Amino acid sequence: MNRLAGVTSPYLLQHADNPVDWWPWSPEAFEEARRRDVPVLLSVGYSSCHWCHVMAHESFEDEATAAYMNEHFVSVKVDREERPDVDAVYMEAVQAATGQGGWPMTVFLTADAEPFYFGTYFPPEARHGMPSFRQVLEGVAAAWTDRRDEVGEVAGRIVRDLSERSLAHGGDGPPGEAELAQALLGLTRDYDEKRGGFGGAPKFPPSMVLEFLLRHHARTGAGGALQMAADTCAAMARGGIYDQIGGGFARYAVDREWVVPHFEKMLYDNALLCRVYAHLWRSTGSELARRVALETADFMVRELRTPEGGFASALDADSEDAHGKHVEGAYYVWTPDQLREVLGEEDAAFAAEYYGVTEEGTFEEGFSVLQLPGDPDDPRAAGVRERLLAAREERPRPGRDDKVVAAWNGLAIAALAEAGAFFDRPDLVERATEAADLLVRVHMGPVARLVRTSKDGRTGDHAGVLEDYGDVAEGFLALAGVTGEGVWLEFAGFLLDIVLQHFRGEGGQLYDTADDAERLIRRPQDPTDSATPAGWTAAAGALLSYAAHTGSEPHRTAAEEALGVVKALGPRAPRFIGWGLAVAEALLDGPREVAVAGPVGGELHRTALLGRAPGAVVAAGEPGGAEFPLLAERERVGGAPTAYVCRHFVCDAPTTDAEALARALGGA
Repeated sequence: MNRLAGVTSPYLLQHADNPVDWWPWSPEAFEEARRRDVPVLLSVGYSSCHWCHVMAHESFEDEATAAYMNEHFVSVKVDREERPDVDAVYMEAVQAATGQGGWPMTVFLTADAEPFYFGTYFPPEARHGMPSFRQVLEGVAAAWTDRRDEVGEVAGRIVRDLSERSLAHGGDGPPGEAELAQALLGLTRDYDEKRGGFGGAPKFPPSMVLEFLLRHHARTGAGGALQMAADTCAAMARGGIYDQIGGGFARYAVDREWVVPHFEKMLYDNALLCRVYAHLWRSTGSELARRVALETADFMVRELRTPEGGFASALDADSEDAHGKHVEGAYYVWTPDQLREVLGEEDAAFAAEYYGVTEEGTFEEGFSVLQLPGDPDDPRAAGVRERLLAAREERPRPGRDDKVVAAWNGLAIAALAEAGAFFDRPDLVERATEAADLLVRVHMGPVARLVRTSKDGRTGDHAGVLEDYGDVAEGFLALAGVTGEGVWLEFAGFLLDIVLQHFRGEGGQLYDTADDAERLIRRPQDPTDSATPAGWTAAAGALLSYAAHTGSEPHRTAAEEALGVVKALGPRAPRFIGWGLAVAEALLDGPREVAVAGPVGGELHRTALLGRAPGAVVAAGEPGGAEFPLLAERERVGGAPTAYVCRHFVCDAPTTDAEALARALGGA
């Protein structure tokens, strides 16, 4: 019996009609494996994963394969986005054993949840040196039956190896100037001067590293840091990884030139990149950065917003092509003939040159991914873009994962709140506020414990992990600064108190799961960025900002202790701890505390929000209010709106002059 009907995960629901007798991750599944004396087959993926869909069609929908799985295994399906803790623990084992990982992830476990055989995608027939999935199933079943002692020894050794792994924490305080300079040097060595970005193919948007580079430039004036950030952002914005007519970014580019994307669009990428481009505009005034930030914000609102006011997780890479076949990128790619059909001969010729559409194609089977090789400000482009977008709307749309993930909505709240404030778009601030309201109403219980996901306004079954607490607190703090509503500061404090109480370990290190969460074979703990900021450094950043707002010494101490890991890893692996480096920049700069005694949205408040000082916190409101500690005893000078800037327990003279405030918050 397939037990996935009725769950909240769209990914699991995609498998609810499989002939496989799937179980969700649960104690009952492992009890069933123990009762039947069979191994557990753990399959982990997510709804917009292309190769997850492929393996599902090839194997999990196949009656004969499903029958073999049902006879010899208890099969458990996990959505990695709902259970990042389960995913992290077994992915660590897969990578340790095979040197690589990815999704779909296929792991065979004992009834004690101990892994003994690993893989990712397996084809239905043996090819390219890979065994077929059926061969793997038969081999594991035979080993379980004939060599049980050996299976037990392997599983025990793997669990011992994982439990003995120690994490270099630094141990002697947060990083200083020397470590951040070494990190910048390391990034410079990995930088692709010709194409922007870091490393080779596949190329992922380095969102957290870009935030570090912008903050480092603001604090030190280092021109090279700003140049790497600006050139990378320009290359991505002009490449196929960016949706040139609909806005928003794909997950990554398969090539070094940013031309051909893996077409899935994730909320977290777009939230992070919207904020990066807004911050780049704040630093440089770049019109391209402004346009991309706003188009990305509008994409999130238009295509990812749910009826409840939150933001859906992702859009699939695949959709139906003209022949009704599900094909990767079908919604986004064009041929010259398709351009002519929509635009007519003359405008199609312009569009082909403007967007880099060729007869040979830049993708597959003569299709081209739209790029922007020429003048991005050509006035003729706007009308062409609108017509192409309208025509594309008639195509079958990619599937949408409507699951609301707390952490990723926190990232979206921060991005939309700041973009709305920077670009005078109050509607974006409203959308951020509505998403924050949803998180409070649906995801936070009476004691501020977060639930990881919801769908259609109904909470999932899984507790929030550290990244949920860190990213949601970050979003609430950004929203407090923009709206002048101190309740968001209060909610952030509730969440961060939970972090201090339940996620903190010896010496200030942080864990990805709470001390009262479900026990796995290892308590996951990873301070490095993946596609999103590590929970460890996201929490450190929110703790630091909250301490700047409130003067709380325990929160600042916790942030400083957590940043010890950045001191250890930043100089050695800067590409993988970018958000930690960005938080360290804020710590070195203060961060600066700005109190504006005056109207929310007024000139001084806007000037404060546009200040480039790394991680500066802003509180705005009329004197006498009790919502923000920074506004206590801050009066208007001569009856005019007045700004106060402090850092390191020292305050500048209050000012009523916006230009003077801007100079005080310029960074270096």
